Amino acid sequence: MEFKTTAVFWILLEIFLLLVAGFYPSFGDIRYSIPEEMRRGSVIGKIIKDLGVNIKTFESRNPRIEFEGRTRYCDINQQSGDLVVNERLDREELCGQKPSCTLTFDFFMENPLELHRITLEIQDINDNVPIFPHNEIHLEIGESADKGERFSVDEALDPDSGVNSVQGYTLSVNEHFSLAVHTNADASKYAEIILENELDREKQDHHSLIVTAYDGGNPPKSGTVMIHVRVLDANDNKPVFTQNVYKVSVPENAPLDTVVVSVSAADADEGLNADVTYEFSHISMRAKSIFSIDQKTGEIKLKGPMDFEDTSSYEIRVKAKDGAGQAASCKVIVDVTDINDNAPVIFIKSLKTPFPENEPSGSEVAVIYVQDKDTESSGKVKCFIQQNTPFKLSPSIKNHFSLITTEKLDREKVSEYNITITAADEGSPPLTSSKSLRVSVGDVNDNPPLFEKQSYSAYLTENNKPGSTICSVTARDPDWRQNGSVFYSVVPSEMGEASVSSFLSINGDTGVISAARTFDYERFRDLTVQVMARDNGSPALSSNVTVRVFLTDENDNSPQILYPAPQENSIMTEVVPKGALSGSLVSKVIAVDADSGQNAWLSYSIVKATDAGLFTIGVHSGEIRTQRDISESDLMKQSLIIAVRDNGQPSLSTTCAVHLVISDNPAEITDLKFANHQQDNSRLTLYLIIALVSVSTFFLTFIILIIAARFCQRKKPRLLFDATVAIPSTHLPPTYAEMEGAGTLRSSYNYDTYLTTGSRTSDFKFLTSYNENTLLADHTLKRGSNDIINLSGECPSGESSEL
Repeated sequence: MEFKTTAVFWILLEIFLLLVAGFYPSFGDIRYSIPEEMRRGSVIGKIIKDLGVNIKTFESRNPRIEFEGRTRYCDINQQSGDLVVNERLDREELCGQKPSCTLTFDFFMENPLELHRITLEIQDINDNVPIFPHNEIHLEIGESADKGERFSVDEALDPDSGVNSVQGYTLSVNEHFSLAVHTNADASKYAEIILENELDREKQDHHSLIVTAYDGGNPPKSGTVMIHVRVLDANDNKPVFTQNVYKVSVPENAPLDTVVVSVSAADADEGLNADVTYEFSHISMRAKSIFSIDQKTGEIKLKGPMDFEDTSSYEIRVKAKDGAGQAASCKVIVDVTDINDNAPVIFIKSLKTPFPENEPSGSEVAVIYVQDKDTESSGKVKCFIQQNTPFKLSPSIKNHFSLITTEKLDREKVSEYNITITAADEGSPPLTSSKSLRVSVGDVNDNPPLFEKQSYSAYLTENNKPGSTICSVTARDPDWRQNGSVFYSVVPSEMGEASVSSFLSINGDTGVISAARTFDYERFRDLTVQVMARDNGSPALSSNVTVRVFLTDENDNSPQILYPAPQENSIMTEVVPKGALSGSLVSKVIAVDADSGQNAWLSYSIVKATDAGLFTIGVHSGEIRTQRDISESDLMKQSLIIAVRDNGQPSLSTTCAVHLVISDNPAEITDLKFANHQQDNSRLTLYLIIALVSVSTFFLTFIILIIAARFCQRKKPRLLFDATVAIPSTHLPPTYAEMEGAGTLRSSYNYDTYLTTGSRTSDFKFLTSYNENTLLADHTLKRGSNDIINLSGECPSGESSEL
């Protein structure tokens, strides 16, 4: 039972840790181990799985790898999240003979910014064979050499490491020599030939030996060297170095041909046996391109440039050999000292441009990485920008800086920023570098259109033509492109019972306001509308402005007389006493004008009067007064024609008649009215008599015409009218009505009579009669070949018309 409880606890703990790992990605180091010489594109590891990153958001977080060197040995597959090989990985080229070979680089992700240190351990494979410095080795050994004496052999070089490096040597079968293998302090191995049996020059003065060096790979690889031994008489001492290990430090900027170190070896022999020469017995390919050795003096010089950032230390084995072939070796260690020879290099790792102007203060605009290959203080960098920008640099992770805003940006004020980034190291003297960064501010629709005026006023003369331009409004939007394009419209509203759109219209593109109808000042004095300017952003922003249109009056109304009121059937008469004195008020003309202003200023004048000197009228008041005292000689009945004129341009006028009676006796006034009535009746009687005479005259003329027409018909041959007359249908004129036949004529004499439908005039027209065989288009009948009967109402010459 206790075992089960413990197991459940550990299972729950593991689930919890997995959930935590899923929500909070690890910021620790990741280590991968791969063999060298992997193909390009080979997968090193599943980095998103190892870091617990969501594959859906992985690509959007802009993952990338940063190497301190120039070569990008690895890369990230953005789709799968795999860490893959990007360049050839040769352990021997990267790390030489170091027991451990690792590449370290940084893995970055944004939103939020994360940094992971990734270590790539490159494992050695047995891809190199042991190689001796020379294909052949020549040794000179005296025949007096003692048994057990040792002779050094050039060390074989295998660029591989560990078990794949040289693990031992073998010697071909012979009766005089054996082979001894030794291990150096750095675990490298070298061989010596041991004399097992004394040499006899007289028997054999030359011996050929084959030394084979082999590594520990699977399968093992090997290399051979031929040793030629020449048997001499005497050389019993070999060179001896003054130091077994030479260690020097050289600055990386040391000029060419600089002496790095001088090695020295002495030989106790004399003559040619004491003549020592020097050579490299073990040196890497990179070191061989940088260093050279003087065979006579042992001076090691620079023949190529050194770079601390590429290789900080070199290890070289030098062999000293005397004239007889006796040799000894030593180790030379050259440490390269770093100097401040690398200026900081600025890399823009990410840049959000255009940067939206509505981003809050403190938003990240760019991620900047500054690389300095120098070490210690020479590799420490500071980064800064100019002060007159709304940005600042915030240090982030390991020489990374975030460019963030210090305030909210406004594209309408500044649309683009040129930022100069300067990086400086702490070396002596310090080195600096600069880089320019251009940040464009992206527009958002944050500004509504603004009108140039707070309100607009316009004036329009009445009686305008529909479509007349009244005024124009203009709004500006500082936003960009569609966010800044403005469209105008009239805000819907009601004016009385009609919509405002029936009064005014506006051009949506130009803002020109036009009249949609003809206006009458007497109905509308002014109109007030709201005009809206809207941009095309999303969402759209708008603003309104008040437009007030004032109508100006036009002199289009004549004065209207209110008194004396015009009456159709009666005449208004004013009574003037016979004793009226000069200046007495007799009557007053009252008139109004529907116009306004000077168009409504009225002036009165007497156009015609029975007695021109008797009455006068006030120019502006319309009051009729006596101009002198009334006398007995003045006519009792006076008439005045009054003109009322306005002050418009052009002026309009109206006239009226004022009838005055000078009398003090009411009976005279009544008789005057009765006489006027009788005069009106006599005039009516005269009109009736004239009308009766006209009608009688017309009737008599009509009878005479009928008699004349019948008389003409009697003179026609009888045979022409015996048959039934076929009268073709006729079309009546539009203002004529048909009348039936007169009835007093025989059936052979048919006449169609047409009278106009009007009540004032009548026309009488004869239409010709036709028989079955004869139809005259010109309204005539032919009698024989020479006689023509005209039926147009006239008789031929020499004949009379009778009924």
